[in-house]
Amino acid sequence: MDWLDEVKWDEKGLIPVIAQEVGTNDVLMFAFMNREALAKTAELGEAVYFSRSRNRLWHKGEESGHIQKVHELRLDCDNDVVLMKVEQLGHTPGIACHTGRHSCFFQLYKDGAWHTVEPVLKDPERIYK
Repeated sequence: MDWLDEVKWDEKGLIPVIAQEVGTNDVLMFAFMNREALAKTAELGEAVYFSRSRNRLWHKGEESGHIQKVHELRLDCDNDVVLMKVEQLGHTPGIACHTGRHSCFFQLYKDGAWHTVEPVLKDPERIYK
């Protein structure tokens, strides 16, 4: 059996993917992959996602240069979520979020409101031209 056949794709042919930084275990981002994106990720050793808004494959860093080098691909116990252990390249410290932050999870719920708790490391205007 093909390893991709073991994945439980949703009704749209997608699987949720969590990108976690190797070493720190910071959760950097959440996205989706289709079969082609997961196969390409395994082949290249770099994260390739499926952009639902653009309806196409999206090689992380194709515009920003903030590439995710994949160290491990893991499948959860139900075969319906992928966890990628990645090294965030292109800027030190690594920038995974399109807002110019290290992680997409930079908002903390506290006292009845969302608070930004991570700084912008690079202005998005300077990242995306």
